[in-house]
Amino acid sequence: MRYELADHEWTAIKPMLPNKPRGVPQVNDRRVLNGIFWALRSGAPWRDLPTAFGPYTACYNRFVRWRRAGVWGRIIEALATAHDAAVQMITPPLSACISMEPASQGTSANRWEGPAAA
Repeated sequence: MRYELADHEWTAIKPMLPNKPRGVPQVNDRRVLNGIFWALRSGAPWRDLPTAFGPYTACYNRFVRWRRAGVWGRIIEALATAHDAAVQMITPPLSACISMEPASQGTSANRWEGPAAA
């Protein structure tokens, strides 16, 4: 299936994942990772995760739990170090991040018209 980890990728990532079994049997880590990558790469909501990846809640909860525990940062750092590569973040331009308040009704004084309005 698209977005699934290859065997060599799974072999590199597996030792970096936390291994804390809880009361309920866990969904397979590799299957969960494949589900997380599917959701992130496709841009689809977690609820649209194909059933082949297990319950969407398991993928989402583990994604959040691992983010809070710093697991993702450690994985990226370890893989970058192993490949002697620099990790770069690509950010959108500032103009794409600006959130405009809705214009007040009855006047256009507060309405953002875009760059051509100037």
